[in-house]
Amino acid sequence: MQAGTATGAATEWTQLANNAQLVDLMKSSGIQVDNQLTQISQLAEQIQNQLKIYENMLQNTAQLSDHVWGQVESDLNQLRSIVDQGQGIAFSMGNADDVLQQRFQSYADLKTNLPDNATFSSTYQSWSNTNRDTIASSLKAASLTADQFDSEEDTMSSLRSMSETADGQMKALQVGHEIAAQQVAQMQKLRGLVSQQMTMMGTWLQTEQTDKDLAQARREKFFNAEVKSVPEGQKMEPRW
Repeated sequence: MQAGTATGAATEWTQLANNAQLVDLMKSSGIQVDNQLTQISQLAEQIQNQLKIYENMLQNTAQLSDHVWGQVESDLNQLRSIVDQGQGIAFSMGNADDVLQQRFQSYADLKTNLPDNATFSSTYQSWSNTNRDTIASSLKAASLTADQFDSEEDTMSSLRSMSETADGQMKALQVGHEIAAQQVAQMQKLRGLVSQQMTMMGTWLQTEQTDKDLAQARREKFFNAEVKSVPEGQKMEPRW
């Protein structure tokens, strides 16, 4: 599964000079991100359940076969990809908040419903840090480092080493199951944040549009007002 347009949109947002284009892209991206997070959560849950099945299998046998372990490696690598996608979405949506605050004073003046009235940008950063720390803690329990889960190559290398013993296999399955469970919960939190951000953006846009419509109506009323002619014989003089 690919990260889609959400993670790639951050750079586009900063490059769009036209404010209308910027807002339109953000609105459509919000819908795509919500769908993407739903898919990611479902996939994390599937991996969580599958790894539990492998754990049960390993308890009833000396060691998982190379064929089964290949499936384990595939699931755990997908899990690593899920983590990457979540981090990418958090960065992208945080960036969107920064761009809107920089371009529109009326958006920057809005109060969020977040704790301590924090910005969405800082809250996404906090989510990202917590997610990374939680994963690092789980990996440490299996004598692994966060670096060993950073790239596909590092992940595969670590898993190959762990596959050599039943104990290593069990540790990999247990830490994978734990991280998958964490990601199900974390993606739900991230989805909630995105939903709040989109709701606030929608309220802001509605207010902005109402103000623009009112200003336009006032302009039209002013310029279309009936011009009263000066009666004949009366001079147009200033009145002090």
